[in-house]
Amino acid sequence: MSQYAFSVTVRTQHLPDQSAPERNSYAFAYTIHIRNTGTVPAQLISRHWIITDSDNKVQEVSGLGVVGPQPLLRPGEEFEYTSWASIPTPTGTMRGEYFCVAEDGHRFEVEIPEFALVLPRMLH
Repeated sequence: MSQYAFSVTVRTQHLPDQSAPERNSYAFAYTIHIRNTGTVPAQLISRHWIITDSDNKVQEVSGLGVVGPQPLLRPGEEFEYTSWASIPTPTGTMRGEYFCVAEDGHRFEVEIPEFALVLPRMLH
């Protein structure tokens, strides 16, 4: 087991009320569940997202915290938040990383595995 590790799981949902297909705007909510699976307390400082639509156009988003907070998670503690993204196509993907600092000062990155942004009717 690594001293410095977070696990990340994601749930997504299309937001039809926030989307405007006639203007090529498709909104998706994503709920991120983060758990400190390491052995030392660590704080999530910032995030970096790579959002790719089905035309292979890429948006990159970076910033401090996650929807504001910079949670400090002790081993075994969890944090969950929901945010959203808008893309110009009905399908796309997101992936990225969190930048974290452990209580002992060690800096590390946590990969956010790629996940799909897909309209429900687009699933086969």
